[in-house]
Amino acid sequence: MEVTRLPLSATQRGKLISTGYTSLSSLSSATSSDLARDLNITEREACEILKVATSTSSPDKLDGSHAVVNGAKNAWDMLHEESSLMCITTSCADLDSILGGGINCKQVTEIGGVPGIGKTQLGIQLAINVQIPPYCGGLGGKAIYIDTEGSFMVERASQMAEACVEDLSEYSRFLHKNLQACQVEIKCKDILENIYYFRVCTYTEQIDLINHLHNFILEHKDVKVVIIDSVTFHFRQNFDDLALRTRALSAMALKLMKLAKELCLAVVLMNQVTAKYIEGSFQLALALGDSWSHSCTNRVILYWNGNERCAFIDKSPSLKPASAAYSVTSRGIRNSDSSCKRNKMM
Repeated sequence: MEVTRLPLSATQRGKLISTGYTSLSSLSSATSSDLARDLNITEREACEILKVATSTSSPDKLDGSHAVVNGAKNAWDMLHEESSLMCITTSCADLDSILGGGINCKQVTEIGGVPGIGKTQLGIQLAINVQIPPYCGGLGGKAIYIDTEGSFMVERASQMAEACVEDLSEYSRFLHKNLQACQVEIKCKDILENIYYFRVCTYTEQIDLINHLHNFILEHKDVKVVIIDSVTFHFRQNFDDLALRTRALSAMALKLMKLAKELCLAVVLMNQVTAKYIEGSFQLALALGDSWSHSCTNRVILYWNGNERCAFIDKSPSLKPASAAYSVTSRGIRNSDSSCKRNKMM
């Protein structure tokens, strides 16, 4: 049930919706203190709102002694639901293979690596590939790209979008064997129009934007991926209070995980690297510390193997540790040269 149907004042309903409490299920796990803080109201008023929500969902329990308990799923339904979820291809078959088909919806995937390894290129590629139409095996969705470093290049996005349209046309011809019956409906202009770009310049802007993403996505239908490039940048500067940074990061991570689950979309977080003292020597590690590593479902580390770019599955509950090579070409992310040579030999 939507909160718009609750017997509350228009002001109260507006505050609930603007802070992400759009349904009774979202209110069921909230405490009065949480609600008071999020809505900037008194705790007494928050208690009254929760009481109304409880009585509306369970009219026979007006004394408020029972919490609203709903949203349970059985494991069989969850397994069936997850098996039917589609992935976003990276345009590199080897990389897709170790990822179980690509970037998964309803999950938070962290991708980290040194500068110049191709994190932004991969982010732009995902923002384009999420729009591949269903008749070509894609999601037919839209993308949100949150740029914290100013590294997003619209000219590069246009170049990769043109390549995507060409690939889709070739794929369609292969399927239909009929040059006149394979007109691809999607155009480069359409792809660029379906990437919602946000440039954030401070960590407070970043947190505020993420707090309001839920409502933005409800208003702009079909968003299937949220990319933050990078999640790290503003949290590595001017943060003397590390405890405050940890709390802010934890709250942001929880909102992103909830966003992915509730709205059935993929969240992709680009991360930087830092030097970490391990066993008597300094080694490169992903930034934000060990506690942050638990904030994502999958963690992928990009690295150089000689002159070849590679990706490694560092952490995942369902994917085994594995590596794959990839290339950054003028057309976007593609299979590595060594992989292409192997395929030709076969």
